[in-house]
Amino acid sequence: MLHKLVALRDRDIYYVAGSRPAAYYVADREAGGVLVNAPPFDEALLAALRAVAPPAYIFLPSHRGARDLARWRAAAGAETIAFEAEVPHIAGTVDLAVGRDRKLTRTIDFLPMSGVTEGSCALRIKTNGGVLFFGPILEPGDDGWPALIAHADDYSAENRLIGALGLRDQRFEYAFTDVFEPGRTRFGPGAAAAVGERLRRVLED
Repeated sequence: MLHKLVALRDRDIYYVAGSRPAAYYVADREAGGVLVNAPPFDEALLAALRAVAPPAYIFLPSHRGARDLARWRAAAGAETIAFEAEVPHIAGTVDLAVGRDRKLTRTIDFLPMSGVTEGSCALRIKTNGGVLFFGPILEPGDDGWPALIAHADDYSAENRLIGALGLRDQRFEYAFTDVFEPGRTRFGPGAAAAVGERLRRVLED
């Protein structure tokens, strides 16, 4: 049900098997449990999450990852978080509507990158080499590394490119998106260099 992907000094990162969009669980020593995307509610899954860390937050990179939000909030006792521009598109209660300068802890903050949806936002962990949860902002390319892939229904292609330019200054070893295919999806270490190279190709086209 939970598959550990990365073990870092102060936190472990898990993938919720079979979830679409992909859901991840960060068992963080300081923040507690952070569920990235809310999959369909399941009591057994909640028990598995609690076994590794008490759920404290549910972070929604976009409205696409909000499933059974009311049930998750009630059963897990966790606060929901989304970027302020995305909140109107989310079916359910958002407890913390974050802005550009908001931090969750001293080592976890947010990187707004609207474009796919109006308020798409990445979650950033700034220690242990760096980790980014991009939600739908990036997705695996042909080689499995996260890439910027335009779609006809994007909220703003211009915003997507502007946000991508900002990534060139980010340092991170691991990157996760709304698409995760075990055995194919690549997430790190070395994610910043891989993502940067793929962004360079897009920007040069």
